[in-house]
Amino acid sequence: MSLPGVLLFLPTPFHDDRGFFTRTFDVGVARAHGLRPELFLQDSQSRSRRGTVRGLHGRGGRGESKLVRCARGAVHDVLVDARPGSPSFGQQMSVTLDDITFAHLYVPPGILHGFQALTDQSDVCYRIDREHDPAEDLSVRYDDPDLGIRWPLPVEAISRRDLEARSWAELAERSAPTSTQPLRRPSFTIAARDAPT
Repeated sequence: MSLPGVLLFLPTPFHDDRGFFTRTFDVGVARAHGLRPELFLQDSQSRSRRGTVRGLHGRGGRGESKLVRCARGAVHDVLVDARPGSPSFGQQMSVTLDDITFAHLYVPPGILHGFQALTDQSDVCYRIDREHDPAEDLSVRYDDPDLGIRWPLPVEAISRRDLEARSWAELAERSAPTSTQPLRRPSFTIAARDAPT
């Protein structure tokens, strides 16, 4: 199962005795799938050691969309729908991003994002469509009991900011369009592999 609006792009790397070559971004492919590549303003990269968890992070206000890929190593990538009024609000999906398939994950606005490094060194690259405004940062604890995310490895490292993140219940209450929206226990699902290429 996938979350509405999430896309998984699967490039076709060319391998030979020198190594490999792969395209990491293609404006035509992005446009063909409804994205507006001219809106992406910032490229960022993180490096994490095995067992590190980063997230769950999102953006308030208009939100932000991003393209995420793993340039080195592998990560277990998790998305949680935090869009108020979304039929999949509270649901989650996960996918492995690595330097073998070079899959790119398009994360639309309103989705919380986090990952765990699965290899000794994991480099994750982000292409983001908005400038960073710390006042709009959202975060939910990686080990929130209502989310029940199953990280594949023991958590070896996490930032103080992520340890101090709010609960899913607090974010859901704050995001509720009306006071009658129930808190839904998210379901855990695996990303579909029939995503666009």
